[in-house]
Amino acid sequence: MAAQISIGTFATRAQAEVVQSLLAAAGITAWLATDDAGGAYPFEFSGGARVMVDESERKAALQVVAGAG
Repeated sequence: MAAQISIGTFATRAQAEVVQSLLAAAGITAWLATDDAGGAYPFEFSGGARVMVDESERKAALQVVAGAG
């Protein structure tokens, strides 16, 4: 199993989901790592949402994110 790494931390879940969608459109599987107890806690206190990918897809994922910026 490849290592899972964060390619960015975003202030809101919505921002992270947009990035996740961009990656999916590019054929890169990504998932979110959040600590908001499934929405039970105010998101602004959770430290943000990290977008995670397999380490083997890091370079391609960062290129997608940079191109969308």
